Amino acid sequence: MDMKNLVVNKTLPFDASLLTVHISLRQVEEIAASISKRCVVSGVNEIAWALRALMLTDLTTLAGDDTRANVRRLCVRACYPFEPQFFDKYFERTLLQDIHCAAICVYPARVKDAYTSIQQYNQLGNVAIAAVATGFPTGQYGLQTRLQEISHAILAGATEIDIVINRQLAILGDWNSLYHEVVLMRSACGDHALLKTILAIGELGTMENVYKAAMVCMMAGADFIKTSTGMEVVNATLSVGLVMIFAIQEFKRRTCQIVGLKPAGGVRTVRDAIAWMTLVNETLGSRWLTPQRFRFGASTLLNDIEKVVREGVAKLEREAAEKSNQQKTQASEAGSEEAMCKELRKKHLGQK
Repeated sequence: MDMKNLVVNKTLPFDASLLTVHISLRQVEEIAASISKRCVVSGVNEIAWALRALMLTDLTTLAGDDTRANVRRLCVRACYPFEPQFFDKYFERTLLQDIHCAAICVYPARVKDAYTSIQQYNQLGNVAIAAVATGFPTGQYGLQTRLQEISHAILAGATEIDIVINRQLAILGDWNSLYHEVVLMRSACGDHALLKTILAIGELGTMENVYKAAMVCMMAGADFIKTSTGMEVVNATLSVGLVMIFAIQEFKRRTCQIVGLKPAGGVRTVRDAIAWMTLVNETLGSRWLTPQRFRFGASTLLNDIEKVVREGVAKLEREAAEKSNQQKTQASEAGSEEAMCKELRKKHLGQK
């Protein structure tokens, strides 16, 4: 496969001072709950937010029975989520080329299938190919095996690698060892693939550990920090997302290096996605709501996006038809009144 050189984050020296933190869980939960209440939208705005969520989605399939055929079907949905006729009727045709998922996310063994399919649709420049690696989802493999898996995925065509961190090291507080492992993974990716580090927040025990794990991964050169594998008991929650955002903000303040955020697991509806986008918009700013800085890891979110967009457009169409009918009725009534007035005037003049 042709391998392109990408702009990736650099590895920075380990700095224990970045790990000093105290987090009030109650305060974090209150802030997250407050933000979630401010994200109710409807009508055209809901359609716009849904399409934005689509363009930020890493469409994912990580099933044991994945085959070339269902990976191909997933690639079709990622590249062309709506048929051209739909856009011809309701949107400008030029928008069609921008309405696609950010990436496909698969196991390393299925990367070649995804590459072949996306290449056939001439979308390699638009839809990235991400692979989970390093012993996903547990990470309980030897270090050399985990590193070899990264190399295998990149050679097959992956341009993004979603690695799982060694949770044992994080739980034990061995942050230096965790840092050195992620540095080796950053080195294995080189500048041929973005590095997304999965923290598996549901297995880290405390919010402080989530913050510290995020900091360690960012120091090691992560391009994104990701909440979960989607297979833990607790996955992407707004509270955890807020703690990870605090880490991103502080890391940027201290190092001037920008790191993206990827919630994964539990983001199933457009309303879920809007809550996350509102959180990001109100903390990191609107500039973060791009595929270069923010992604959703999801397998079912696209289903609800399609439903919301199609039903929303149908509702707008009905409202436009009803408004048109009302205007016609009013015009007809006005015409009838005018005709009646003319008739009365004629009769009046005739009597004279």
